[in-house]
Amino acid sequence: MSAAHLSRADLFGLEKYAEMRQAFRTKVLEHKQNRQVEVGPLATLYFEDRLTMQYQIQEMLRVERIFEAAGIQEELDAYNPLIPDGSNWKATFMIEVPDENERRAALARLVGIEDKVWVRVGTDKPVYGIADEDMERTTSDKTSAVHFMRFELSPEMVAAAKQGEAIAMGIDHPEYREEIAALPEAVRRSLVADLA
Repeated sequence: MSAAHLSRADLFGLEKYAEMRQAFRTKVLEHKQNRQVEVGPLATLYFEDRLTMQYQIQEMLRVERIFEAAGIQEELDAYNPLIPDGSNWKATFMIEVPDENERRAALARLVGIEDKVWVRVGTDKPVYGIADEDMERTTSDKTSAVHFMRFELSPEMVAAAKQGEAIAMGIDHPEYREEIAALPEAVRRSLVADLA
């Protein structure tokens, strides 16, 4: 298990969490503001880390009223893989179309989009996300509105990002081409903090 991974010792019991939930939630929501990147009008990358996953687990334990060791371990096992481990960024990729009929049409049009999402550090080649390592989320006639991605960086890219190189992101699907030439500095700094 990676040092970045969460264990039961990192979690609050249900009663303690109930007392501190509002303050913790405020802290996490502020933190998340610099960890989301809108890539065009329909797609957003929500970059996960130890804090966002701790919040997710705490909320699941609260909602499901889980307090037994086995149940807590199941949640840890489900969410720990979404914590970056020093050489990568991990993100939840969402296609966000409020209208249900328009969303259905977009998901049919964007089959395979999860394999066309990339990040680039400085002038390096783009690195495409490795999508849905836990399970397949796309069929031949539609993609899912939610995908989980890992962007694996070379040691040179990690070093370049830490030295201040710009980070670009984009999607090059035939039906959806978008690019962000450089992330805002606050977002760039937040993502660089994920790297060892």
